[in-house]
Amino acid sequence: MLTLTETATTVVKTIVEQDPNTEASGLRINGEPGAPNLSVAVVAEAEAGDSVIEADGARVFLEENAAIALNDKTLDAQVGEDGAVNFAIVDNA
Repeated sequence: MLTLTETATTVVKTIVEQDPNTEASGLRINGEPGAPNLSVAVVAEAEAGDSVIEADGARVFLEENAAIALNDKTLDAQVGEDGAVNFAIVDNA
């Protein structure tokens, strides 16, 4: 299952808090079958079939293809001086 670094947890919470739709809001990671890229969006709630990961108040929803692709991975994040966020996926050791 996907894990989050402390930095990723903080970034996810900060991003989601900027769009306070509901208390069930989270960051949803979506993947297309066979596609190398993943998309990320803030959503009001998980969709049916999503895996839900909660870490220290941060919620990440994984669409089924994304959950398969990110199994045994860690989500990390970096925030640039301009405020831009870059997410990275790293293999667990």
